Amino acid sequence: MALIAIAADKGSPGVTTTAVALAAVWPRRSLLAETDPAGGDLVYRSAAAHGGQLNPNIGMLSIAATARRGLVPDQLWDHVQPLSGGLDVLVGLGNAEQATGLVGLWPTLGHAFSSLADSPHQAADVIADCGRIAGDTPAAELFPHAALVLLVSRTEPEALARVRDRAAALTAKLHGGPRGAAALGTPLIGILLIADPGNSAKLVNQVNDMLVHSQAGARVVGTIADDPAGAEQLAGRRRGRLEKSLLIRSARKVTADLYQQYGTAWTVAAQANQGGHPGQHGPAQQAGQGHAGAGR
Repeated sequence: MALIAIAADKGSPGVTTTAVALAAVWPRRSLLAETDPAGGDLVYRSAAAHGGQLNPNIGMLSIAATARRGLVPDQLWDHVQPLSGGLDVLVGLGNAEQATGLVGLWPTLGHAFSSLADSPHQAADVIADCGRIAGDTPAAELFPHAALVLLVSRTEPEALARVRDRAAALTAKLHGGPRGAAALGTPLIGILLIADPGNSAKLVNQVNDMLVHSQAGARVVGTIADDPAGAEQLAGRRRGRLEKSLLIRSARKVTADLYQQYGTAWTVAAQANQGGHPGQHGPAQQAGQGHAGAGR
């Protein structure tokens, strides 16, 4: 089971940039799902594999009609479009008004996303861009099905205070109350800091100390480089060797660290859920191939 839900508390810390970067370098086949109820961005910014525009009607919008009759994980592929370069994407809603079509379906989507990792046909881990979350966002109904919930934050004092409080609120909702570092619940709530690489190690220690002291039930799992040039390359708006960018190098380290710590547990959980028959995972996406939106 590997649904990775990525979200932020407030502002524009780079949730979409982070989600695209992680999906592009994920160690196994990945599916990038734009699940922000406010609407997605990739359809406006990214070229499809055929060179034209992505179809805004194929993705979360088309799933809204299908899922009411039930949703088998492999049916997700009927609503997927490949970006230029090969990254598979489930295009987000066009606007917040369209989210009414998904009312009551978010748990169904969460189950399908988490189960796709062990499909015997086209297995993939789902990286879900949930956008900004508040207490009543329907995208939070995906979180109980996730292996990991990642909260993206910048490093200004007010941003760190908000992500601490959001982590504590999610811990109370998902795990039933405050937790220290030795009693982190499942799904794990992780913090990804958008930071200057030169100062990241010291900052991670400081933020983790804050999280433990506040019993927020979360910890920092890595840092994504604050790299505007790399984000422009990832979006296809700037030329250059994306695989050498600080953004992609930091995303590779995050994914490697996550899989070193949790990959085995995710695989075992998936096999247990499906009667011990592991799925056949396709090749990992290669950074620099897809031109995906990276603005939020």
